[in-house]
Amino acid sequence: MIFNISEILDIAIMSAYLGFIFSDMLPRHRENYDPLKHYSKKHDWSSFKYAIYATAPAVIFHELAHKFVAMGFGLDAVFMAFYRDTFTLSLAAFSVLAKFTGFGFIFFVPGFVSISGTGTALEFSLTAVAGPLFNLVLWLAAYFVLKSKKYSKKHFLFWTLTKKINMLLFIFNILPIPGFDGYKFLMGLLSLF
Repeated sequence: MIFNISEILDIAIMSAYLGFIFSDMLPRHRENYDPLKHYSKKHDWSSFKYAIYATAPAVIFHELAHKFVAMGFGLDAVFMAFYRDTFTLSLAAFSVLAKFTGFGFIFFVPGFVSISGTGTALEFSLTAVAGPLFNLVLWLAAYFVLKSKKYSKKHFLFWTLTKKINMLLFIFNILPIPGFDGYKFLMGLLSLF
């Protein structure tokens, strides 16, 4: 079985969390735009849905790339939302607090893939880099769509956000800093030598 019910539920919860965190941060084109309504702190379901639409695919596909590469190597891989781990839950709590206080910087890990099994250092290294590489592909795809100008005017902002979000996810995750995918990738390569 590729997905279990728990993973599907976690993807839905993670998507809702991303929608909540980014619901009032993402710009979007609207007909009859009223800045007073936009900046009032009233809850806006359309902003919530748009935030999910703009952010969740980048995060979900990043994590699924880890999952499917690990499974391809015969490892067990399960997607989990932030609340299943104490550290990622504390980051999520910090992000919610930052949103309410207007802190301006949000660092979060909305989900992760738990990988177990016996694999080689190269297999674990390739599994680690799969997520950032998928974000690189999405970043470049959005870049070329924008460059080609073969999109409707109403989708311009979506492609721009897709490009920026995937660029940020790629850059941050590829850094060789402990806890990031780039570090796991580098350590796996170094252990080969």
